[in-house]
Amino acid sequence: MDAAEIAHRFGLGRSARLSDQPVARGKQGVVWRLDTSDGRWAVKVPLYPVQENDIRAAAAFQEAAVRAGIPAPQLRRTVAGSVLAQVHGTQLRVYEWVDLGGPDPRLDPVMVGSVLATIHVMSESAHGPVADWYSRPVGAAAWDGLVADLRDARAPFARRLSDLRDELVALESWVEPSAELRTCHRDLWADNVRPTAAGGVCVIDWESSGPANQSQELACVLFEFARSAPHRARALMAAYHDAGGPAEVTRRGHFSMLIAQLGHIAESAAATWLHADPGSADRAEAAAGVEEMLAEPHTRRVLDELLNAVHDA
Repeated sequence: MDAAEIAHRFGLGRSARLSDQPVARGKQGVVWRLDTSDGRWAVKVPLYPVQENDIRAAAAFQEAAVRAGIPAPQLRRTVAGSVLAQVHGTQLRVYEWVDLGGPDPRLDPVMVGSVLATIHVMSESAHGPVADWYSRPVGAAAWDGLVADLRDARAPFARRLSDLRDELVALESWVEPSAELRTCHRDLWADNVRPTAAGGVCVIDWESSGPANQSQELACVLFEFARSAPHRARALMAAYHDAGGPAEVTRRGHFSMLIAQLGHIAESAAATWLHADPGSADRAEAAAGVEEMLAEPHTRRVLDELLNAVHDA
């Protein structure tokens, strides 16, 4: 990539220098650091090219969040006003640089709840449909086919996923249609709600923003940052409501987005493992993705305990 050309296209100043290697890699893209006379910047190269029209709404939502005081990187547009740029054949976008810590599901639940409330308060009504990734279960037949393929391929996690199959299918009976849609971040896992060097949190990776039910998003955040710790769930919920958060988690159906999304994440990772070359980095990364779900599965018992914890708060 051409550091000077990136700086020119986005109006970032002179003396541009890119990091020798990517500084981060996520599910959406690879990030490089750019230093210029005007400051430091995060240059994100998407793993899969997108169109400007497809990301316009998500970009506007992130910009509105920053204006509302939510701790998130400021999106930097090109001098022509677009989010994306093609620089010597490479599609990229730019954000202000934030010094982030690693993912930590043990973040202060009060900070997490307060930030989520601010996002929900500033978001607006949205129209569907809600993407299948967030709203539809994988389904019993798909789980059965996937488990059979993994067993045939001798995947190291095949037996444990098979053992969890009945639980995953039972959970999918909880899934209900999304209603009362508003624009949500939809990807508020610990990977994207990060501690900062300054001691707060920063919400990153807004590219997946779109219509969802706020109670369902709140349920995702409760699971990610509380898991089997009722006191953390109660603290997060109390902070959320103290900051004006409008959503509630009062029934099993509010875990619909969690069940759908974690199911599809595991399904996608397992399918990637099946198609990746043995010994490749892609196969190792895919295996780690499935192992993450298997290590702390979102069982009915765990989710019911979370539901009871916040219901009694």
